[in-house]
Amino acid sequence: MIVGITGGIATGKSTVTGLLHALGAITFSADEASRAVLSKDGPVISDIRKEFGNPAIAENGTINRAALAELIFADPLARARLNNILHPRIRRLLKDQLESAKDDYPAKIVAVEIPLLYEGHLENWFERIIVVVSSEAVELERLMARNGLNADEANRRIRAQMPLADKAKLATYVVYNNGPLAALAPQVAAIWNSLKSPVSEHGLSTK
Repeated sequence: MIVGITGGIATGKSTVTGLLHALGAITFSADEASRAVLSKDGPVISDIRKEFGNPAIAENGTINRAALAELIFADPLARARLNNILHPRIRRLLKDQLESAKDDYPAKIVAVEIPLLYEGHLENWFERIIVVVSSEAVELERLMARNGLNADEANRRIRAQMPLADKAKLATYVVYNNGPLAALAPQVAAIWNSLKSPVSEHGLSTK
């Protein structure tokens, strides 16, 4: 079974992915795929330099994430240009990983963390989709603390994604992550048991 994991920025998608991995799932991540395609001196770095100029590239030849993030979250057209460079390569890598996992581990549950799953119209990749949500206040606080952003910067990044409420409506499972790991783990365990059962209940939501 192929399961997608998505949600809002800083809502805990990677934590949920890690919990599923600990329970026995084969896991992949779009963020890890992004880091792989952004190899130093590779063709993607060259394309980004051509599109955005030298300020987008750090002195050591890697991507200047801070400078590029400042640009794309202030300019939707710039964000679309970057997505056009990155997303086809990331999708190809994830597709290859999924195909290999299905061949190598046919009886396993395979979970893929993709922040922009719905924005990228990738629903048909998955048999089940988990959406990780948190309150607006918690999401904002976590993002500011994690990335060292002020409230305006963090809000711009949150607004750049599809609203969490809309993602939750489309989910097979919704995970609520407003508190500690101790409150999150039982929700993920319940979903894991549902995924392993012969018939998974569409629309199951755990709290």
